[in-house]
Amino acid sequence: MFKKLSTFKVVYETKNFSKAAELLFVVQPTVSAQIKQLENELGTTLFIRNGRKEVLATPQADLLYQKTGNLLDDWEDLKFEIQNRKDKLTNCNIAASHTFSIYLLPDLIINLKQCFPNISFSIKMMNSLEVLNALEHHDIDFGFIEKPLSAKNIRRLPLFNDQLVLAGNPSIGPWLIREKTSGVYYYTQRYLEENDIQKETMTVQNNEIIIALLKKGFGCSIISQRAAKGLVYQKLSEKYSRQFYLITREQDASSELTSVTRWIQKKSDFKTKSSKHISKADTALGNNRN
Repeated sequence: MFKKLSTFKVVYETKNFSKAAELLFVVQPTVSAQIKQLENELGTTLFIRNGRKEVLATPQADLLYQKTGNLLDDWEDLKFEIQNRKDKLTNCNIAASHTFSIYLLPDLIINLKQCFPNISFSIKMMNSLEVLNALEHHDIDFGFIEKPLSAKNIRRLPLFNDQLVLAGNPSIGPWLIREKTSGVYYYTQRYLEENDIQKETMTVQNNEIIIALLKKGFGCSIISQRAAKGLVYQKLSEKYSRQFYLITREQDASSELTSVTRWIQKKSDFKTKSSKHISKADTALGNNRN
């Protein structure tokens, strides 16, 4: 049953049997057969074919998908607990945005492992939107983002402040900018528009590549001050100070993982303002998930 539910989850998310088969490393007829078996067991139709490739989810599929994520999470946790019953390990999957991953996550993980030795941590680095999507799809247990994104059934809690700076020589360029779904993209576009800058831009989807280029004297970029060590930079105004956020699902996780997120909240340097009273800049940024 759980194998069929896992297949269903991928088909629902891709809306494509062939694509689902590629992601699951099986042939397409296997996917079709598992979905058909699941439909027979449930006595309902889950997908309606729309053309040669795309499929449409039925209301019954929507309901099943809402429940499947938690069900599969519980099953994976149970399997992990049984397989590691001697050590009594709990599995915890974390994803973090680029800047947080490089400059804050290493120390945090070391401290977490010292405080929670019976938790096995797994780490992924993504941009902010990818972290949010992974959390919504139950691919991770919680995440850290630098863009105040919002979604249904997701809690967003402010953590550390992060000051942005302008590194490199803006009179020469080119401007090295992150992809649109990254946390710093909004601030870069804002700076370019406010200062009527029309110079060449180059999209680089990795902070470390940007830093490496800047260290070689190539280009300029708006980056975290944490990343600017050894670089010539100018500090920007307070409106270019952002926050990192912890995001979790509203439905409580296991008691062990809940203890982890509570520990992170207590150890972080919270701002006194509520996330309901974020700045206009954050509001504009949070409303733009694309």
